[in-house]
Amino acid sequence: MADKIEIGKIEKFQSLEFLARQVVEGFITGLHKSPFHGFSVEFAEHRLYNPGETTRFIDWKLYGRTDKMFVKRFEEETNLRCRIIIDNSSSMYFPKREKLDINNPNKISFSAYAAAAIINLMKKQRDAVGLSLFSQEIEEHTPQKSTPVHQKYLYSILDKLLLNEQHTNSRKTNISNSLHLIAEMIHKRSLVIIFSDLMDNTNNIDEVFSSLQHFRHYNHELIFFHVYDKKLEEELNFDDRPHRFIDLETGDKIKLNPLDIREKYFKLTSDFRNQLKIKCGKYGIDYVEADINKGFEPILLPYLFKRGKLY
Repeated sequence: MADKIEIGKIEKFQSLEFLARQVVEGFITGLHKSPFHGFSVEFAEHRLYNPGETTRFIDWKLYGRTDKMFVKRFEEETNLRCRIIIDNSSSMYFPKREKLDINNPNKISFSAYAAAAIINLMKKQRDAVGLSLFSQEIEEHTPQKSTPVHQKYLYSILDKLLLNEQHTNSRKTNISNSLHLIAEMIHKRSLVIIFSDLMDNTNNIDEVFSSLQHFRHYNHELIFFHVYDKKLEEELNFDDRPHRFIDLETGDKIKLNPLDIREKYFKLTSDFRNQLKIKCGKYGIDYVEADINKGFEPILLPYLFKRGKLY
C-alpha cells in the first residue's frame, strides 16, 4: 500500500521519466541475476595480459594454442534498434475512470507507461528507439536514436497521451493499413513492439496478420501486446441490469443486459484471442495478453525475455 501512495505523490509532478525508472528498477530488483549483463559489449581484439590485472577476460583457448596469455578487449555499441508502435484510436481510451494513474490505468495510459518503461530499459543499454502512433492514419513517427535528448522527446510524446487520457472524440482505427505503412518506413532490422486492442479488426483477423507478416518479411522481431480490460471487455463484469453501451470509435449505441449475452460473448472473445495466439505462434510473433488490471510485470518480462534471446 505504501508503494502505491508514493507513486501517487510522484505523479503530481508529471514526471513520466521518473515513473518509468521506478517501474524498471522495482522490477529488476526482484531478479536474481540482471538480464542485461554483457548485452552491450562486443569482442573487438586481443592484447597481451598485464600481470596483476584481473584474469576474468583471459582467452584460455588461445593460451592453450600459443602458451601466451591474451586478454579479450571489448567495445560498447548500440546493438539493438527498437520501434514502439501504439494504437491511439478512441477505443484505447476505455475504460473511463474518475481518476487515472499508474495503478488504475485505461488502455492508452497503460500502453504509455509500459512504453516509457521500455524506453528506460533501452536507455540503460544505449539502444536506439523510435516511437510511432496511429489511429486511422499515422499520427507520429520518430527516427530511432539513442541520445538523451531524443529519449526526452519520446517521453514528451507519451506525456501528451497521458494528458489526453479523457479523450472522447470518435477516432477510428485502421490498424492494417497503418502497420503496412510503418513497416515500409523501417529500413533496418529492429525489434518492433506493438500496443493495440485490435478493436477494428475482430472480424478480419487475416488483415491484421497480413500487416504483421510485413514486419517479419523485413526480418524484424515482433512482440504484440494485446491491450485489453479482461473484466469489462471479455468477462462483461457489469451489474446485471440494462446498460447502454457506446462504441467509442463509431458512436453506435446499444442497450442490453450483460447477463443475457455474457456466456456467448465470453466464448466469442476467448475464441478470438486463441486464434491470435495460434497465428502468432505460426508466424513467429510473440503474443502477450496485456490485461491492464495485472500491472507491468507481464509487459516487462516478455520484453526482457525477447531481449535476451536476440542478443
